[in-house]
Amino acid sequence: MSDAGALLPQIQATPAAPSLSSHLDIAGAKKAGEDFEAFFLSQAFENMFSGVGADPLFGGGNGESVYRSLLVQEYSKVAAKSGTTGIADQVTREIIRMQGVQGTN
Repeated sequence: MSDAGALLPQIQATPAAPSLSSHLDIAGAKKAGEDFEAFFLSQAFENMFSGVGADPLFGGGNGESVYRSLLVQEYSKVAAKSGTTGIADQVTREIIRMQGVQGTN
């Protein structure tokens, strides 16, 4: 008779660890971090620009306050995209860490 061990596949003593990369959404985490930083900076910029009066050249009014708000939002998006504050990086790292923790449970 032939050896039974040669016919049976080898069984691993320890199971393979699950792949964490299948649970990670790095692009989504980066976007969420950047969005959070942009929101945070927009709040800071709103406070910073609150003391600035209306431009007499344009006359102020409701239109200027709406466009100022849009301008502040764009400032915050550009600042967040440049990554100078590091808020987005920290938030992104934390999101990825939390995804990894959830992926192992």
